[in-house]
Amino acid sequence: MNNYLISVIGTTAIGKTSLSIKLAKYFNTEIISADSRQFYKEMQIGTAAPTLNELKQAKHHFIHHKSIKDNYSVGSFQKDAIMCLNELFKTHNIVIMVGGSGLYVDAITKGLDYFPDVDPNIRKRLNQELESNGIKSLQEKLKELDIKAYNSISVDNPHRVIRALEICIGTGKPYSSFLNKEKEPRDFKTISIGLTADRNIIYERINKRVDIMMEQGLLDEVKNLEYYKHLNALNTVGYKELFKYFNDEWSLEFAVSEIKKNTRRFAKRQMTWFKKNKDTLWFDYQTDIDYFICQIQNQINL
Repeated sequence: MNNYLISVIGTTAIGKTSLSIKLAKYFNTEIISADSRQFYKEMQIGTAAPTLNELKQAKHHFIHHKSIKDNYSVGSFQKDAIMCLNELFKTHNIVIMVGGSGLYVDAITKGLDYFPDVDPNIRKRLNQELESNGIKSLQEKLKELDIKAYNSISVDNPHRVIRALEICIGTGKPYSSFLNKEKEPRDFKTISIGLTADRNIIYERINKRVDIMMEQGLLDEVKNLEYYKHLNALNTVGYKELFKYFNDEWSLEFAVSEIKKNTRRFAKRQMTWFKKNKDTLWFDYQTDIDYFICQIQNQINL
């Protein structure tokens, strides 16, 4: 395999965008985003999407190419991104991928598990139950139908719980029975580069980023999207908390503090996911770009 995908991973606010651009410029290549919320053109500030200046420095794919009204799944992303990679590898032997959405990263580097189609009304009913009774009742239902999935997925994430439940209900088989089957091999090699820092530093960077987002106009961005708050794309940290402020449930100060807290929790889940990949090369977030390049060249020359 002469084609290499350099996958830059790590928690939110760790510096992935900056590193990916430096690598793209050095290797004279392009960037694929695997951040599931940066796909949506209406969500710019709250997703910390690359700025116009950053987008000019290297060509990016899958940034603001969809609307929040579009139904865009991880399966759709996998199909589109693999097609994009196949085209890019015709003219580049190295492509950069960057993103903090672990499932979307794995979809490209490893492939997805296959699940049969199920009646979409099942998901609607489960979402209604979530709205009426909260996530606890769904967690108990999953525990009853598929204890293996209950013990392995992030049960505090309503998307994951509902996805597992709709498969259980729609197929009559445990969600876990569809996992870890043989997947289609990739015709490129992945070099996974992880950025890390002391937990206190990560939390400080997250808190500072949220403050900057508020200064940049996050409140107005969320206000303009309030009509669409029921959409799945907007069930996202930074948006759902401010919707509560606009609904007079929380003060602005408390909503912002909740954004920071929930982003820190999200960062913790990100690290748990990314640490499962034992092949990732981990580096301190302040590592010099020349050292990254040296280590990548060493991997290519193995």
